[in-house]
Amino acid sequence: MLGQAAGFAVLAALSPQALLAVAVYLGSANPRRAMLIYLAGAVTMTVILAIVILVAIHAGGLNHPRQRQPRYGLRLGLGVLALGAGIFMARRKPKPKKENKKPSLVTRIMTHPAPIMAFAVGVLLFVPSASFIAAVQVIATAKASIGLIVLATAVVVIIVVAFVWLPFGFFLAAPDATTRYVRALDAWVQARSRVIIVGVLLLVGLLLVINGATGLA
Repeated sequence: MLGQAAGFAVLAALSPQALLAVAVYLGSANPRRAMLIYLAGAVTMTVILAIVILVAIHAGGLNHPRQRQPRYGLRLGLGVLALGAGIFMARRKPKPKKENKKPSLVTRIMTHPAPIMAFAVGVLLFVPSASFIAAVQVIATAKASIGLIVLATAVVVIIVVAFVWLPFGFFLAAPDATTRYVRALDAWVQARSRVIIVGVLLLVGLLLVINGATGLA
């Protein structure tokens, strides 16, 4: 249970936008405060969503053995949606970049100096994805004790926000080197963000479709 949930959590953590925010905040006037508040927003959103999904699955009885078909049907549905989104993005031609293009809402919030805005970015960038929902569903539908469910959920949360707390930890130990490496990594990732997002969507979709179809069969 934990291994499968952790695998989906790793896929949920692969977010070019989350890494972009790290690069922006490490270069801000007060990087320690900005990163800490950004991490707080990311953790808050992820924990709340995990709890909501866990409660919803238990309230709907999907964790019961007799609800095997609806449970795997949900995974199959998530997989189809992820595959569809990945195929749509892959087939869609990227829009040509405009010199005077207006920045997105999240980008504008990132550059705002107010501390609460860093918290808002953490909340906005860590909305639920198909892979995150799948990770929590694996935990919620497993035959495990409350303690193990809490532990597994905590592990998933830690993994999902890893692209925030890991750079922050390295920054506290070596500020200049971390900032330099994060900016270089962010530049590489942003240049390939479309490929990364499409790849993650297709992989998550394929895994969920296979898992759901196998369970229903």
